[in-house]
Amino acid sequence: KQWYQRRVPLRPGSDNVFFMRQTVGNACGTVGILHSLLNNSDVISIGETLTKFQSDCSTVDPTARAALLENSDVIASKHAAAASSGQTAAPSADEKINLHFVAFVRVDGYMYELDGRKPNAVSWGPCQSDELLSKAARTCQAYMACDPQEMRFTVVALSKTD
Repeated sequence: KQWYQRRVPLRPGSDNVFFMRQTVGNACGTVGILHSLLNNSDVISIGETLTKFQSDCSTVDPTARAALLENSDVIASKHAAAASSGQTAAPSADEKINLHFVAFVRVDGYMYELDGRKPNAVSWGPCQSDELLSKAARTCQAYMACDPQEMRFTVVALSKTD
């Protein structure tokens, strides 16, 4: 945390960044996926449910977006179906775990870290379209260096296939 505070000034983000707070326990994976998909809806077909959710969120702040997610029966049922089909049991919303997911996205020529526990998106500065992977990897490496004995790190990439 100290490294983060020293290295990353919170800069205003683009109005085009979709960001929401995480207000439900153990929902960081869902919030991370939503951050990834909704910030790439111009190049990914996100379907009717997420298109409506994105539209509903367009005029409200990140905390109100979280409330919309909490109250979406459609997204909750899709989430439950996906979670039950996984290889491991999903933790309950109130179970204490020491794991977390964030998303790195490129919007309007800048890389943003989207962590629903934070009050807003964090701009990591300019980023060309072919630099997102390398810049996100360097940022992850810096986080990992904060606790070199910790081995529980996972990285997932959302990418197009040729």
